[in-house]
Amino acid sequence: MITRLFHHWERRLHRVTPDRIVRPFEWGLEWLPPAARRGEGSPAAVIGAYARTAVAESEAFYAATPAPHYALDAQNHLTFESAAATPHPVNNIVHARYFPAVARTRPRAVLVLPHWNADETGYVGLCQILARFGVSALRLTLPYHERRMPSELHRADYIVSANVGRTLMVNRQAVVDARRAIWWLANRGYDAVGILGTSLGSCLSMLTACHEPLVRAAALNHVSPFFADVVWEGLSTVHVRAGLDGHIHLPTLRRLWLPISPQPFVDRIRDTRTLLVYARYDLTFPLHLSRELVHEFRARAIPHQVVALPCGHYSTGMTPFKYLDGYVLTKFLLKAL
Repeated sequence: MITRLFHHWERRLHRVTPDRIVRPFEWGLEWLPPAARRGEGSPAAVIGAYARTAVAESEAFYAATPAPHYALDAQNHLTFESAAATPHPVNNIVHARYFPAVARTRPRAVLVLPHWNADETGYVGLCQILARFGVSALRLTLPYHERRMPSELHRADYIVSANVGRTLMVNRQAVVDARRAIWWLANRGYDAVGILGTSLGSCLSMLTACHEPLVRAAALNHVSPFFADVVWEGLSTVHVRAGLDGHIHLPTLRRLWLPISPQPFVDRIRDTRTLLVYARYDLTFPLHLSRELVHEFRARAIPHQVVALPCGHYSTGMTPFKYLDGYVLTKFLLKAL
């Protein structure tokens, strides 16, 4: 009965945004580095070869250097150049909002990665709470979101879409952007740095934590081991699945998007204090996927904490569940940093 009620609520909240576009399937080879595009075989084979190398040599795939210049204005708006270039200049400038701790007793900070299609107001309240309790926060704008969105878009479709190569490379861009943001925090004297991400931001946060040694704690809010499976099964990506159907099968898509999935990198987070949060009635990050990632942590004896919220994905952002979620995330980070 409770499951049915929450699932009905989740579908109703999903319908609040009716303007999702079913975009055509594309392999997106032009988004890969030139050397990768010269591979032999079908587009799936070319991307597959690139993905295998990216997983095997993930330090190189997610490699980045500090930005040549960081600019923080009087309103605590931070900008810097992305470590990955895309065809859209507006997307190549990274934006972030800085929330310095009200009473800085210890030099600790958290990088916050929002969910897919979050607007500029999202997570501001959470950042303010963290700052009030002595943890500075830096809220990062994801690629193709908010100020980074080209005029041709009204939703952040280019980070998750039926374009296989573009989705792969734009999510890589998000991780290298996050690394540059963390280095900015470290250069300001923060020696205890955490990362917090929700939904898509959770996936990106784990990938960042797995490849950036400065990350001491990771609060992962809604989790799955595989990027492709969430897109294939999730309620929020039904329109993306519609563009994929008939062109690619899930096992192939999972293989091509493995570099942007947490699964192959789980062991790399062993030394990071980690919180895994999932929702019992989630239709966007289906419950069996969240539990599968938790099982991976347990099977490998990787230290972690788990919290199962008594709600769904969309309803996590509704009263009273948003306060429960915020409390869980804040409590963990205050103890872990």
